[in-house]
Amino acid sequence: METPAEPRARRLFGGSARALGDLTVNPFRADRDRIVGSPFFARLGGVTQVISPVGSGLLVHNRLTHSLKVAQVARAVAERLNADERWRDLLDKLGGCDPDVVEAAALAHDLGHPPFGHLGERVLDRLARQRLGLADGFEGNAQSYRIVTSTEIRGAATTGLDLTAAVRAAMLKYPWTRLDHPDPHPRTMDPPPRGATPPPDDPESGSSKFGAYRTELDDLRQAREPFAGRIPDWQQTVEASVMDTADDIAYAIHDVEDFYRVGVLQQGSVSAELMAWQRESGHFRAITDAALATAARRPGAAIERLRRQLHRKDAWIADDDAFAAAVEHVREELVDGLLAMPFDGSIEAEQYVARFSARWSTRFVEAITVTDQPSVRSGHVLLGCAQWHEVQVLKFVHHRFVLARPDLALHQRGQARLLGTLVEALWEWLLDPEEESRLPRRLHDLVELAEAELHPRIPDRIGRARGRAIVDFVAQLTDGQAVAMLDALSGRSGALWTDAFVL
Repeated sequence: METPAEPRARRLFGGSARALGDLTVNPFRADRDRIVGSPFFARLGGVTQVISPVGSGLLVHNRLTHSLKVAQVARAVAERLNADERWRDLLDKLGGCDPDVVEAAALAHDLGHPPFGHLGERVLDRLARQRLGLADGFEGNAQSYRIVTSTEIRGAATTGLDLTAAVRAAMLKYPWTRLDHPDPHPRTMDPPPRGATPPPDDPESGSSKFGAYRTELDDLRQAREPFAGRIPDWQQTVEASVMDTADDIAYAIHDVEDFYRVGVLQQGSVSAELMAWQRESGHFRAITDAALATAARRPGAAIERLRRQLHRKDAWIADDDAFAAAVEHVREELVDGLLAMPFDGSIEAEQYVARFSARWSTRFVEAITVTDQPSVRSGHVLLGCAQWHEVQVLKFVHHRFVLARPDLALHQRGQARLLGTLVEALWEWLLDPEEESRLPRRLHDLVELAEAELHPRIPDRIGRARGRAIVDFVAQLTDGQAVAMLDALSGRSGALWTDAFVL
């Protein structure tokens, strides 16, 4: 007799080399274990979340600890939704919300992030498109999907992680390619889904964010096939929506926590910005965009720009009363709460941080709802209106008082130059016929893999394969390995043996 789990299992195990077999062995949990046991997961401990872990001497989140916390939040959300009778029928109609699927996807969602975090992502994308001639460029989410789905060049064995279709579909925050799938492409919608718009400096380049390169398009289609007729081709699955929401929650809370710990977030500057807007919100709302731009350095002006941006981009949920309440709640919790006691490394201070994080996490998880008619800019799983605005204000604090700092910009410009120089050095090495036999073995294998993926009649097939291999190779390095490899290639390193060639 067929158990209730079997119909969903048969729909969603597709694409895995594992047979359906004994359903008492949870294949989604096996997926989670494969991800955690992967060297790609281990390397995230050496990859930047915001500040590079290399030489910082700071106890801050890296991509590994971030992924673990996203998985923790995502599983809590999934379990809460499954326990709530209000959502049970709707979740089943939309394709289900398995906590193990959600947790596995959350653990895997950042596998493709390159050295130096989002900065590295932007630099590699520019180099891939403009220097190496790759129309797909580089995108961290697409790179994650490539890692878990890539196959051995002769097709005899799997070198990806052999994950079930359900988990692969749940990894797809942006279930489209950069340029042409699905048709019509989401970037042509009005308004387009979040992430689908092209970058402002290159409107013809396709979507800024996308879930798979063209080389993995067949796999994307296969992973999404069980959801056909349940959700639109461009929409996240419920499980992907849970993972995406959990990522937002973790980012909003834990990055603020990090920069409180290291003394970057100061009570005075954050307080001045929030309280100036509260005192003069009527004045700020009344002035024109041009007048606001001239007052860019005035306390309160930056958060007013956020309020206007939310109305432009997310009119489906933006609400002035909810925004004002969010500013007040963040001011109470962050300015009058966390930042009022400078972090001194004591047990008491650590407990204070832990309570702050736990309060916000609980508040957000308990505010999650499910809708069968989401906005184009949202998924089926979303935060309540009040909490959505609070996430935006917390993220604003991080952007305004951390990411916009000149000292961080100085550091990141150096990292960008490092990646550009490393890509050029690897390109020259690949073109040297006398050095072909001494290439790093992983780079040699990646060139063969890329050649096998490209149609024989594609113009400059070998050049494009080499370009993709270089991007894949650099993206698999940790921050420290990237630095060590460039030091070796430039002759600056006196060490003969280095871990830069491990991957």
